[in-house]
Amino acid sequence: MSDNTKQFRLIVYIKEGLEWLLAADPNVFVAGDLLWYPIEGDNKTRIGPDVLVAFGRPKGDRGSYRQWEEGGIAPQVVFEVLSPGNRVAEITRKFAFYQRYGIEEYYVYDPDEGTLNGYLRRGENLEAVEMMGWVSPRLGVRFELSGEELQLWRPDGARFESYSEIAARAEQERERAERERERADRLAERLRQLGLDAE
Repeated sequence: MSDNTKQFRLIVYIKEGLEWLLAADPNVFVAGDLLWYPIEGDNKTRIGPDVLVAFGRPKGDRGSYRQWEEGGIAPQVVFEVLSPGNRVAEITRKFAFYQRYGIEEYYVYDPDEGTLNGYLRRGENLEAVEMMGWVSPRLGVRFELSGEELQLWRPDGARFESYSEIAARAEQERERAERERERADRLAERLRQLGLDAE
């Protein structure tokens, strides 16, 4: 669970951006703050990634991600957004969990420090990515830090947008369409007044 509004906003930004990016593929599951249980019958071995992506799994609602009910498929990509409450021991424990249970790509963003770290699976280990201004092999998403702010870019070059940015753009488009309709109505009225309207 998120510890503060900044962390929650960033989790939603990443999760919803990935949902939008992967919406056309019915076999990619994206979730936020969902418990993942990798071992059947073991309810103590679990973790709740801030965002997880599982390719080869159908979209839909779940109470948790039970790997044995998901064709044995572990999530391939995980994002964590750190908060001031995260301790080194907790971060170390999460890294070990993701390494042990098969994550292919692991990304950790610290909004307070303005740092982004990435790890890729090489054999049995998650190894650090040297330079994080790069493209995710699984997602095709480019990561950037603009100042200290995380930005994600779609494969088509469009930047992930927040809900408020999308809503503002939709409102601007609605207002533009309304102005166009009013202009067309005025022109039609003027033509009618001149007797030039079409029958």
